[in-house]
Amino acid sequence: MSNPEQLIKKENTLNPDNWLKEVRVFAPATVANMICGFDILGFAVEKPGDEVFMQQVEEVGVRIRSIKGDDGRLPLDPDKNTVSACVKMLLNHLGIENEIGVEIDLIKHMPIGSGLGSSSASTVAGLFAINALLGNPLTKNELMPFCVEGERLACGHGHADNVAPALMGGITLIRGYEPLDIISLPVPEDLVAGIVFPQVDVPTRDARQLIKEKVSLKDAVNQWGNIAGLVAGLYRSDYDLIGRSMHDVLIEPTRAILIPEFYEMKRIAMEAGALSFGISGSGPSVVAISKGAEAAQLAVNRIQEHLTANGIESLQFVSAVNAEGPKILS
Repeated sequence: MSNPEQLIKKENTLNPDNWLKEVRVFAPATVANMICGFDILGFAVEKPGDEVFMQQVEEVGVRIRSIKGDDGRLPLDPDKNTVSACVKMLLNHLGIENEIGVEIDLIKHMPIGSGLGSSSASTVAGLFAINALLGNPLTKNELMPFCVEGERLACGHGHADNVAPALMGGITLIRGYEPLDIISLPVPEDLVAGIVFPQVDVPTRDARQLIKEKVSLKDAVNQWGNIAGLVAGLYRSDYDLIGRSMHDVLIEPTRAILIPEFYEMKRIAMEAGALSFGISGSGPSVVAISKGAEAAQLAVNRIQEHLTANGIESLQFVSAVNAEGPKILS
């Protein structure tokens, strides 16, 4: 993975006369892993997502002014909040940390600990906002290492399967981390995600600790074939190939234990016509990958009915793949 300190500084492109006074940015939720691609695949969705409102102020420094929608769970300390910490890192990299003051309002529109990249959406929104405020001195590729550092701060592991699609949009493949090598993959037109978030607690760190450090060669070969088949299916818009490739023999069997009714939800989704079904990120959110919004909506409706009947509250989202990534709202 590239280190932010190794990026080429761009002080000469920074002109305070071109800096914005304020900006509001939305960054999307993401479905990491795409079922079979642990830590290397992910895609962005149209909803939900997080917003950051950033304002330039006279007092030098970076401050979190407010956080809404987090039920008081996120720190206001600018050194501990991933949004402000990454903004400070970028300003330090550009050598202007003592030349500008910014205040940040974070608006959480997505649940924390959902498996939908909550921390990455906030981090990406913050970094995209400060870059826009400064007149876009860095490209998205140059912003990426800062986003990865935000994930390291949030969950102790600097992976890019959430931040890459959140920042780049679409479907992304992380070919390697040293150096960070991210590839955008084609998005079939009718690929739709039906997402259900059962409101149970599955902390990312706990979910990672359950993962086996060693796997059998047979399972590894099976997984490699699925990943290759999925990539081929995306390039060919072959929905049947996509569906039969999106199976996880390495991670799902362990993580599914933490998600109530997982295999029953999977049966329901497949009977409703989904191409495939699995865990979004570390869970507990699950995703029914479908051809078309109708099939995705049917799957999530039936899953929610089942969860309700078993006393489990849930949220649902149905979304096409978000090709744009973060966007400036105002």
